[in-house]
Amino acid sequence: MAQDYYKILGVDKNASQDEIKSSYRKLVKQYHPDLHPNDAEAAAKFKEINEANEVLSDPQKRKQYDFELEHPYAAGAGQGFSGGGFEGFGDIFSEFFGGFSGGGARAQAKERGADITLEVELSFLDAAKGSNKTVTFNRREPCASCKGTGAKDGVKFEKCAKCNGTGTIQKVVGGGLFRMVNTTVCPDCNGTGKKIIEKCTVCGGKGYSVKNTSFTFDVPAGADTNSYIRKRGMGHASTHGGEAGDLIVIFKVLPHKIFKRENFDLYIDLPIPFTTACLGGTVKVPTLDKAVDLDIVEGTQTGKVYIVKGKGIKSARGTGNLYVKIIVETPTKLTRTQKDLLKQFEKESELKQTPKMEEYKKNVETFYGLDPYK
Repeated sequence: MAQDYYKILGVDKNASQDEIKSSYRKLVKQYHPDLHPNDAEAAAKFKEINEANEVLSDPQKRKQYDFELEHPYAAGAGQGFSGGGFEGFGDIFSEFFGGFSGGGARAQAKERGADITLEVELSFLDAAKGSNKTVTFNRREPCASCKGTGAKDGVKFEKCAKCNGTGTIQKVVGGGLFRMVNTTVCPDCNGTGKKIIEKCTVCGGKGYSVKNTSFTFDVPAGADTNSYIRKRGMGHASTHGGEAGDLIVIFKVLPHKIFKRENFDLYIDLPIPFTTACLGGTVKVPTLDKAVDLDIVEGTQTGKVYIVKGKGIKSARGTGNLYVKIIVETPTKLTRTQKDLLKQFEKESELKQTPKMEEYKKNVETFYGLDPYK
């Protein structure tokens, strides 16, 4: 197992999906390419983080990964040693290490193209309700003239004599019981197995050309900051004939002036007049689609939360609620008439109408022997 995905994400092997998701989001923010535009290490780390998350966030992939992690030789262990004695040990040993270190050499010969990572800003409503977006970017595409081979017309090459077209060089180290086969990339053909006789005149032998590409995609309803979509094969072309990398589009959701969100739930602070808090009434509350009526009960206090069910974000993974927190706003700069009316209101008020004040008054009188409101 070449990579320890748990270590990359900084989580325990028994971590829950929520813990994996939380750690992934923090690391994405820390190593995002936009924060380190010229840092190759950060770019490599960001790629590792995405690769680890892709496996560990998928229960089936994670299950397979955990099995391979616990049984690193499971793929080849079934070969056994029957019938060969120690004569055949070197070949089996070669098979083991050919599958790992040697496989690494072949993997380099068929090196996968680099991923392209883009960040797309979404308005709050586009992310919540879903939308359609188009991104434009430069990517390396296989040269059409040489079909990605780097050779003129795609045919001006020959089999590499040094590696006989395998792309790898094997060297036996040691002998007997401790015989090992070390496999490395062929230095003559750089692992391609081919020697170019005449370079392609279009790409200069690189095997690719840089083109401006557009990609249109649907933003799923409920997309959030650091969530992303991946398009297979839309990344850079490989320089060694392997598969193309992926395009990874990471979302950054802009804040809203009214709504705040947590998963699929929406939250708003709703200021209401002092009179509405006292007498009750109906106020208009905005939702993602339209305003709805909310009944405020008589005597509502600041901090009371009303729940409007089903008016949060609607997505394929569920529907949230709208939570409305009441803020009773005390008027300022009162007129003389308003002040007189409030004084008259105070004279006619009884302490039992304000139970919190009544309890506070009793406690203060008990400890200090005084009325806090006089």
